[in-house]
Amino acid sequence: MTPAVELLLSGAPVTVATAQETHALGVQLGQLLLAGDLVLLTGGLAAGKTTFTQGIGEGLGVRGPITSPTFVIARVHPNLGAGPALVHVDAYRLEGLAELDDLDLDADLESVVTVVEWGHGLAESLSEDRLEIRLSGPDETAQGAELEPGAPELATDPDSDQPRVVQASSHGARWTQGG
Repeated sequence: MTPAVELLLSGAPVTVATAQETHALGVQLGQLLLAGDLVLLTGGLAAGKTTFTQGIGEGLGVRGPITSPTFVIARVHPNLGAGPALVHVDAYRLEGLAELDDLDLDADLESVVTVVEWGHGLAESLSEDRLEIRLSGPDETAQGAELEPGAPELATDPDSDQPRVVQASSHGARWTQGG
């Protein structure tokens, strides 16, 4: 485990200076993820959620390109090797738990890695074992920043080199007991 991911999984904030560093942190986390893992990503528009997910996909070794599934809601990216596929969900347009349930994410949850952008307050019930990751600008505190869709934009360009703060909250035995 890299020092940055170890720090992230400890709950400490990790500052990434560029979009490339956001992507690289995602790659490092992706290399640790296993089938059945659920990752919820939260942050304002253009905070780097999709960039982070692209890194996770690279770390898992899945087929790309990974783009924001805003209009299709969910995309499945098969693994190019023997690892799990990546299910990438954008819950921004979902109006509640019933619409999330209609996606039947729980049907394949144990055999894939599932990443849900805008998942806070909506997707926690999918799994007791999950990582909740908040991406925020340096002027926001990861704990106190708004966690709902509609949070203020961080930047207009998701590939901008504006620093971000990434902080994880671990839930369930997989993450709190060394899984």
